[in-house]
Amino acid sequence: MRLSSQSNQPWHTDTQIPPPDSRPTVVMAQAAQMNVLDINTPLRVEHDKKRRQFSIRLNGSHDRAVLLYEYVGKKTVDLQHTEVPEAYRGREIAKHLAKAAMDFVVEEDLKAHLTCWYIQKYVKENPHPHYLEHVLH
Repeated sequence: MRLSSQSNQPWHTDTQIPPPDSRPTVVMAQAAQMNVLDINTPLRVEHDKKRRQFSIRLNGSHDRAVLLYEYVGKKTVDLQHTEVPEAYRGREIAKHLAKAAMDFVVEEDLKAHLTCWYIQKYVKENPHPHYLEHVLH
């Protein structure tokens, strides 16, 4: 590293880049906040019946948590897969998707195969009779 002729401080190079520990942290803090859900914003589950999925838009971005299902009979669905982007995991987002899917099964008087391990866990932790009577074993 060359010392600047303007200063005896070793971090003053000709390009004037300070060492990492003295750089402003505003940009880093803003970047870290991009994947943080606003705790004041309620999660809204959207149900797209045509695409057979429940989804939650995360912070208005393109990131979405989804629960996918398929009809496997006239009145039977297979709750197949739940996915939450890694940056948003551990915040009970999948729980909202699971509840919406199970409420849909009950409201439509459907039977459900629980292929997705998370839905299985959700029903086990929330063994409401109105859920259990719609689950196929």
